[in-house]
Amino acid sequence: MTVHEPLFLSPVLQERIWGGNKLQTEFGYTIPSEHTGEAWVISAHPNGISVVENGTFAGKSLKDLWENEGNLFNKPSTSTEEYPLLIKILDAAEDLSVQVHPNDEFARNVEGVPYGKTECWYVVSAEEDSELILGHHAQSAEELSQLMNTKEWDKLLRRVKVQAGDFVYVPSGTIHAIGAGIVILETQQSSDITYRVYDYDRTDANGNERELHVERSLEVTKVPHVDATFTQEEKTIQGLTETKLVEDPYFNVYHWNLQGDATLSLTADFLQVSVIEGGALLKVDGIEYPISKGQHFILPYGVTTYSIHGNAECIVSHT
Repeated sequence: MTVHEPLFLSPVLQERIWGGNKLQTEFGYTIPSEHTGEAWVISAHPNGISVVENGTFAGKSLKDLWENEGNLFNKPSTSTEEYPLLIKILDAAEDLSVQVHPNDEFARNVEGVPYGKTECWYVVSAEEDSELILGHHAQSAEELSQLMNTKEWDKLLRRVKVQAGDFVYVPSGTIHAIGAGIVILETQQSSDITYRVYDYDRTDANGNERELHVERSLEVTKVPHVDATFTQEEKTIQGLTETKLVEDPYFNVYHWNLQGDATLSLTADFLQVSVIEGGALLKVDGIEYPISKGQHFILPYGVTTYSIHGNAECIVSHT
């Protein structure tokens, strides 16, 4: 079936020990508690599957559409791959655990899942002096093991200050953690494998510490840490300033700053759009769709051109 309409998706809210309430206060979502850490906003992953809110496929899950309406994504009929990307918004009221993710090969061979996890973050908001952990200072596998096992975290972990509008690229094998006071939009491979390196000796409501995965972390962490390099490009399309944030084998991610009107062509197999500020009118095949902060949609394959009018910021991605 050829469908020329955006697929608006409902977020799946996830409670976390480090979460807060900004997914409600900043994005207007109905949260399950004051410790809500994640909104999975475009997802076909079993741990949080998005459902279409509108139109021809209202009530259908993104997983179902990927498997049974593959033409929406220009997916080959013989493909057995799973939906490749996952978009989240995270509210870190407290520091996230220090963690690392495996690459595809390790994920398939050891965990039996299709994807490892390379990810990237756009900082939506950040309190003053917010920082995150990105990488480490160990120069060899032996030094990494020693510092982890002796818990010399201040010596091991590399800390970076961030503010709203910053972009961070986190390839698999990178030790990382989002710090308290930061809200990010995360674009990642569709994977939920996390190896926890350190969790600040926190305990849950029952007094139990969360499980750590030190041995697995040592197996997958890149040593020494080298900051990933990527080239950003900016172009103006009528009233839209588009900044390409990163292009890698898994995803292309862009920041849109819309101040007026723009008519665009869809050249990717499908386009994921998350509105992170403001509002606009999206027009597809002569039909207008109001969009505003906190909404997320996919433009499916077959949409050739579309227009957008308003004042909004979006994070946009495709494979």
